[in-house]
Amino acid sequence: MKFLSSFAAMAFSVASITLCSATPFLSQSSTAASLPSVFGIGRGGGIFGGAGKKKDSVEEVKDKLRAESGETFPALSQEEIEEWLGHIPLFAVTDSNGAGVVLKPDNDTSVMYFFLSPQMANATLAQLKGTNTELDLKISAFSLGKIWYKILNGDQSEIKLKQPGADDSEAETFTGGKVEYRLVPDTRDLLGARMLLTMTPEDGEEMKKAGEEMTPELAQKAVEKAMTESPEFKENYNEIPVFLIAQMRMQKPAADGEEAKTILPMYFSLQTMVTTWQQFMGAQSDPELKNMEPAINVMNLHKLVDMMSKPSEIDFRSCLLLPPVPIGNRASDGDAGEMAGAAGRQMGGGGGTLGDL
Repeated sequence: MKFLSSFAAMAFSVASITLCSATPFLSQSSTAASLPSVFGIGRGGGIFGGAGKKKDSVEEVKDKLRAESGETFPALSQEEIEEWLGHIPLFAVTDSNGAGVVLKPDNDTSVMYFFLSPQMANATLAQLKGTNTELDLKISAFSLGKIWYKILNGDQSEIKLKQPGADDSEAETFTGGKVEYRLVPDTRDLLGARMLLTMTPEDGEEMKKAGEEMTPELAQKAVEKAMTESPEFKENYNEIPVFLIAQMRMQKPAADGEEAKTILPMYFSLQTMVTTWQQFMGAQSDPELKNMEPAINVMNLHKLVDMMSKPSEIDFRSCLLLPPVPIGNRASDGDAGEMAGAAGRQMGGGGGTLGDL
């Protein structure tokens, strides 16, 4: 197996240029002079979802995942959705007490950023400390489930703001939604989602022919198309891609009196998903299975949660959302791996600060 390749390698190579930004925006002018192979799956066409115009992402996922029996499953409650999201760690810059740091990307906007990538949160922290070494700031981990309704999608009609390191008595109360809360995906996965939605099987074949000799011109062409023509994920925050392969399943063993269960994994990380698929296919002894092409789908997290909150032909109780960084794995970028491990421990203990939510 050799190709899921160039478009994914391109996404991870080009987007890595912007990982040091405090506010991580993808630049259309970014280039990819060298495109090392990050991962690969044989034959290119299947990853792009087939020829012709793509369906709406919601309808496509429904088509792929609806129960063969035609059964409709009851909606998940808010508590179930919070639990479904609860083990996903987010990272934010806070003061030493865990109070969120509000940034001003422009004169009229006050923003607190929650990052799915610990590396991006760490880059933001480094940039802030670089401007003022006296700031007592750190990276804190939060549970996505705990803040999904209360903060990211809640009515924040009253917010208390204070300077980092200031006493609570110095906090000022603002009303009317003065602070925006932005959930920021990994730039590599955002670009990967845009490329999945804009590239055709013909593009895939062209890239496959180029192989390891991918030219900067071909890379730039694909990136520009993704940046200008993607029907979704046009914003750099709050449009969070979730990736899945309809053919992929995990087996949850029987435990505590429950029967064994088949689980569909969903991923924030395109790279993690593809690596898992490769490992699964590499273990197959049947040549036909080894050559199976993955049909990758991508969905906006907000649309996914909206689907879950309504009766559906998809059994979301048999789906598992996986964190973008494997908990406990050490990353190569600074102390990001340690942050991910700490996040795992904090998720297990309830997670979150911000006044204990």
